[in-house]
Amino acid sequence: MGFINSLLEILGLGIGVPLGLIVGYFLFVHFEPKDVKDPLSRPLHEFDTRSLLDLLPEVPLWAKHPDFHRVDWLNRFLRYMWPYLDQAICNLIRSTAQPMFEEYVGTYQIKALEFEKLSLGTLPPAIHGVKVHETNENELVLEPAIRWAGNPNIILVLKLLFLRIPVQLLDVQISAVPRIILKPLLPTFPCFASITVSLLDKPQVDFGLKLFNGDMMAIPLLYQSVQETIRKQIANLYLWPQTLEIPILDGSAGATKKPVGILHVKVIRARKLLKMDLLGTSDPYVQLSLSGEKLPSKRTTVKMNNLNPEWNESFNLTVKDFRSQVLELHVYDWEKFGTHDKLGMQVVPLTLISPHEPKEFTLNLVKNQNLNDPHNKKPRGQLMVELSYHPLREDSHGFSGPLERHESQISESEVLEKTNEEASHNCQPGLLLVTVKGAEDVEDKHHTNPYALVMFRGEEKKTKFMS
Repeated sequence: MGFINSLLEILGLGIGVPLGLIVGYFLFVHFEPKDVKDPLSRPLHEFDTRSLLDLLPEVPLWAKHPDFHRVDWLNRFLRYMWPYLDQAICNLIRSTAQPMFEEYVGTYQIKALEFEKLSLGTLPPAIHGVKVHETNENELVLEPAIRWAGNPNIILVLKLLFLRIPVQLLDVQISAVPRIILKPLLPTFPCFASITVSLLDKPQVDFGLKLFNGDMMAIPLLYQSVQETIRKQIANLYLWPQTLEIPILDGSAGATKKPVGILHVKVIRARKLLKMDLLGTSDPYVQLSLSGEKLPSKRTTVKMNNLNPEWNESFNLTVKDFRSQVLELHVYDWEKFGTHDKLGMQVVPLTLISPHEPKEFTLNLVKNQNLNDPHNKKPRGQLMVELSYHPLREDSHGFSGPLERHESQISESEVLEKTNEEASHNCQPGLLLVTVKGAEDVEDKHHTNPYALVMFRGEEKKTKFMS
């Protein structure tokens, strides 16, 4: 009797799950509702008190907070310029995404990956107010409240061997208050060198996603999962202290920041890390970088099945602003498949370090930098690091130009004598700056997206792909 019950349970599960998925697809995804009506617009004086309270979240910030300024002129400017901004932004997206798509062509049976349609729609974002901060630094800090209920039409087509899969993104809604810093201020037009963007809070993002003309966001569990994943990814990239720095002026105008020092980081060990794997252990590694830096992050090796790993690995990071930059340390649990789980993080302002004096830090790991997040009260272990900062001194004997010309002017004995003389003195930190300007007569039959690879003392740096 028990065998028959088990057999019936397996048959019921095998039939019920596919049947439920098919019925749910036709009820929630395939058939669109027929009773959808256009929204009605009414003046505010016709609403009662309860209706006005429901509308309060939609009231612009300049009407609720006196420190936010009304910018109707900027919204009119965006409306007039939006058709041109739409084309410019879409062209930038195409040129940026094309090299990424080409990396996947030929793998996993993918024949093509391309945009069939790419348009941000006819509705521009609206700025509901701008807050301006006064600081003693040589910078201008703005916080615009941006909301965008757009009607974009973005269709990405994935072509496999005998299958064409269209994915459509539509009905995007975004609400965010980014912090925009224009710094440093210069007497050269446009009077600032770069734009630094960061988010103080997680943005609100909502959108529709169609697969084979079926609305995938109508599936409740999938909707919540995708929304939370996107919010986490945006927070990991741009939530303070993470920043996005956009250079405006080039080095000829004196705008880009020159390196001012080298930060030596020694990741020593970690203690009492969280258990993330099924066997009650984790595979931790540390990822470290400086805030505002566009270079890839450094990372330690992975210590398998270890909650108290010992690394003793050293790294060198280039410092461009000793007063404002912070060292960001993220500890992850390595996964062979899927995303790596975050065990904890912590930041160290560089101002806590004295030049030429190594200093050890024992950092209590937290989930994020939000002090009000209750998850930060949970113990996540500790990370021990040793930091030392070495300022750079100006080298008056530097040169630029083709290396062959300088090599021909210096004999081998002079190089050996100079090397021995430098070795007798204390070693000073140095930085080699390499600018790859271009290439000529590059021909190949199979590849049309060249890039340059620079190697120095075992370290490799790769330029972006050029299409």
